[in-house]
Amino acid sequence: MASQQGRLPVVPTVTVLAVIQGRLAGASRGHALLKKKADALTVQFRAILKKIYHAKEKLGAQMKGSYFALTEAKYAAGERVALTIRDNVANAQVRVRATADNVAGVRVPKFQVGYQDNESHMELTGLGKGGQQVQACRKTYLETMELLVELASLQTAFLTLDEALKTTNRRVNALENVVKPKLENTVAYIKGELDELEREEFFRLKKVQAKKKRDLAAKAKRPNHQTNTDVAKSVAEGKGNPMLLNDQNDEDLLF
Repeated sequence: MASQQGRLPVVPTVTVLAVIQGRLAGASRGHALLKKKADALTVQFRAILKKIYHAKEKLGAQMKGSYFALTEAKYAAGERVALTIRDNVANAQVRVRATADNVAGVRVPKFQVGYQDNESHMELTGLGKGGQQVQACRKTYLETMELLVELASLQTAFLTLDEALKTTNRRVNALENVVKPKLENTVAYIKGELDELEREEFFRLKKVQAKKKRDLAAKAKRPNHQTNTDVAKSVAEGKGNPMLLNDQNDEDLLF
C-alpha cells in the first residue's frame, strides 16, 4: 500500500477515486503534450545552434574583408574621406525591424534588416579619387551589418529557446517524477481500501448467513410445541390457560 508521503491525503471513496483518476488522465495528457513540445524545442534549438556556428565562422572572414576594404578606401581617397562621408549622410538608411516567430507555442524574437527609401548622396562621394574603393567599402560593410543582425537574431532566439526548453523540461520532470507517481499511488491506495471494505462486507454477510443457518438448525432440533388445534382442544376441555378460565371473580372496577 502506498505510504502517506507518496500519495494525496484523501478519503477512500468511489467519488474521490473518479476525481483522482480524472486528474491522472489530465496529467498524462499534459505530460505527453509537454514532451512533444520539448522535443520540438530541442530540434529548433539545435538547428539555431548550428546556424550560429556557421554565422560566426562567416563573420570572422567578413569582418576581415570589411577592415581591409576600409583600409583600401582610406588609401585611395585619403584620410579625410571619413569627414566627407559623414557630411553626405543625414539619416540612417539601414533600419532593424523586430518581429516574432512562433515555435511550439514560444514567441521567438527575430530581427530583420530594412532599408529606407530616402535618397543617398553617397554616389558622389570620392568622385575626385577613390570613389570605386569607397563604394566597395560601403557594400562590404552593409553585408557585414546584415550578418551581424542575423547573428544577433540567432543568439536572441537561442537564449529564448534555451529558457523555454529549461522551463518545459522542469515541468515534464515534475509531472513524470512527482505528480503522476503521487496520483498513481493515491489511486492504488483508494482501490486497495475499497477492496478491503468489500472483503469486510462480504465476510460480514457470510457471518450473518451462517448465524441464521445455525439458528434454524437449533430451532429444528427443539421438541415440537403444542399446535393451535391442541391448544383449542385443551381450552374446550377446561385444561387451557388458567388465566383465561379462572373461576375466581375479578374485583369490580369503578370508573
